[in-house]
Amino acid sequence: MEFHPIVRAAGPRDAGAFAWLNRQFNGEGVASEEEAAAALSQPGPERVLLAFVEEEPAGFLCGLLKRSACYGEPSAEVTELYVRPEHRRRGVARALLEQFLAACRREGVREVTVLTGDNNRTARAFYETLGFSCSGEVHYQQEL
Repeated sequence: MEFHPIVRAAGPRDAGAFAWLNRQFNGEGVASEEEAAAALSQPGPERVLLAFVEEEPAGFLCGLLKRSACYGEPSAEVTELYVRPEHRRRGVARALLEQFLAACRREGVREVTVLTGDNNRTARAFYETLGFSCSGEVHYQQEL
């Protein structure tokens, strides 16, 4: 069976599908459907894309387009990319990422950073097939 994912920007009407996918990926403690609807109605620098296969939610991408007073050009970062297991290896992640990269190019972004786990070899191999390379940077975080 051939899959043709439909990728589009998420809006408030997609809050239920997005919240459902986000719980599958990030577990409990994520934004509720109501919180997601509020965020999707006023996205700011965050872009949320949803992928559908035969009208069924198949995955999502969250990315930030950032402008900084420190640099002349905008930059971007993929913070979340999730595809439901039954839709993996069928072009869904590629379609999501390619649409985000196209939006970045339109905004004048020249560099996109992707966040993924150091041990997530599958994701790292996927990103490398699309031309990403590991910068070797170390990221620190602190819970507040």
